[in-house]
Amino acid sequence: MARPVRAVACIVGLAASTSWAAATVGAAGVATPPPQPDVAAIAERILARTDLQQGERVLLVARPGRFDELVPRLRNGIRAAGGTDLGAILASGRAAVGDATEFTRSLVRLPRARLVERLLDVDLAIMLPDTTPADLVYAAMQDVLWQGRGRTIHFHWSGAYELSGNLREVDAEVDALYARVLRDTDYAALSAAQRGFEAAIRNAEIRVTTPAGTNLRFRIGDRPVTRQDGDASAARAAQARNLIDREIELPAGAIRVAPLEETVQGTVAFPPSMWNSAIVEGLVLTFRDGVVVSAAADRGLEAAEAVLQRGGISARSFREFALGFNPLLAIPEGAPWIPDYGYGAGVVRLSLGDNSELGGNVGGGFVRWNFFVDATITVDGDIWVRNGRLVPR
Repeated sequence: MARPVRAVACIVGLAASTSWAAATVGAAGVATPPPQPDVAAIAERILARTDLQQGERVLLVARPGRFDELVPRLRNGIRAAGGTDLGAILASGRAAVGDATEFTRSLVRLPRARLVERLLDVDLAIMLPDTTPADLVYAAMQDVLWQGRGRTIHFHWSGAYELSGNLREVDAEVDALYARVLRDTDYAALSAAQRGFEAAIRNAEIRVTTPAGTNLRFRIGDRPVTRQDGDASAARAAQARNLIDREIELPAGAIRVAPLEETVQGTVAFPPSMWNSAIVEGLVLTFRDGVVVSAAADRGLEAAEAVLQRGGISARSFREFALGFNPLLAIPEGAPWIPDYGYGAGVVRLSLGDNSELGGNVGGGFVRWNFFVDATITVDGDIWVRNGRLVPR
């Protein structure tokens, strides 16, 4: 089965802005830059989420130049927790990082198939900032996950978007926010909220509406609901039902599920968004049994149709419903933007494409994320999200 290629993302929502919050301005009117992230605290939080057991084999996968100082802190912490420190390797697989270990030396320059063989006995791989599934070692570790082995932490530290649909630079402000979220998230409360929503939607009809005209309904049946609540323990991985149950994302916050394809009915209406490098306005996709049966737009329809045509049936298939629950990642007021791939409270993702990694039946490899920041969600008529805000339970 083709593996999804998560290469296309579209942001849908309000008007764009340029930043989340300006640097602090002192009495003299001089801007003070945001504080640098506390690397020691970041390492401690990551290690706490792993719940390492004695002897567990842990590999770090890194890209140079981003949080390099995390590598020795994590390696020391792994050993202190009783884990087996396998060392660190570049995501490209071309060299070990820092003091090479016998294990990391054995991985250098191996082809993907040989890497998979060597990684089968890795209990946990921690993917450090700026590594992606397109990187050789990351991709090989995902092949391991597909076999129902091991687990990973995908340490995001990216995925900041302007509401216009453009990636936002991961600058000192984003660094400061993500570090604070990693440190201050109430993981028990986050997990409880996600469990409550999962219980509510299990045998119910979910409806998503937006002011622009989205009116979509679906059911999930017995499909796995992945709760990205930051639990990267071996005990949690043992309960995994799909690949992304084994790929724990930090900062944490969203639930993700592939609805039963035949139950997906209705329309998704997009505010202005980018398709094929062109702005498309007034786009409405109509779904029947999980497949796009018509597309209309006020402007730029050809660009959207080019994307759908290029992606084939996969691009015309409904992929995923995701809902963010982390209040610390919510859309900031004043100068709004979308942090961390929409993992903030009230952000909705209605995506197109391959949902095999979520336990769905759509293959083909194409993936397009679509984020909505003003949606209302009802579960058998009970409102859980109103205009992009979680309703207190």
